[in-house]
Amino acid sequence: MQPITEPNTLRNLHRLHKHKQVHHAKMKTLAVDLIDFFKKDIQRKQTKFGQIADVWQHFIPETMIEHTCLETFHAGTLKVLVDSSSHLYEMRLVLSSGLEKQIIAACRGAGLRKITLKLGRWYDGDEPNQRRVNFQ
Repeated sequence: MQPITEPNTLRNLHRLHKHKQVHHAKMKTLAVDLIDFFKKDIQRKQTKFGQIADVWQHFIPETMIEHTCLETFHAGTLKVLVDSSSHLYEMRLVLSSGLEKQIIAACRGAGLRKITLKLGRWYDGDEPNQRRVNFQ
C-alpha cells in the first residue's frame, strides 16, 4: 500500500478523524467538595467526639466499657447506649456517684454538659466472641 500524499485526501482524512473524536465535557471534580465537607463536618465532630471518647475510656471502669457505646454528641448532650438493663442500672449508679461531674469537667473544652444513658445494642450476637457491629 502506498502512502497517501495528495493534499485534498490528507485534508479529508484529517477532517474525518477530527469529527470522529469523542469530546467529553469537562466535569467539576468531586475532590474539592469532599475536602470541604470533611473539614467542616467530619473533622470538627471527630475532634470533639474523639476527646470525649478518650475521657470516657479513662474514667469508666474497664468492666463497664465493653457494655457501653457512645452513640451521639449533639448540643452538649452525650448519648450512651448500654447493652442490658442490669448494666444500665450499674452505669447510672457509677455516674451518679460523682463520675459524671468528673467527665463533664474533663470534657468542658468539647462542650459536654450532660450524659444520657439509653438501653440499646449496637452489635449482633449474644456471646462476646460472636459480637459483630451492627451499622443500622
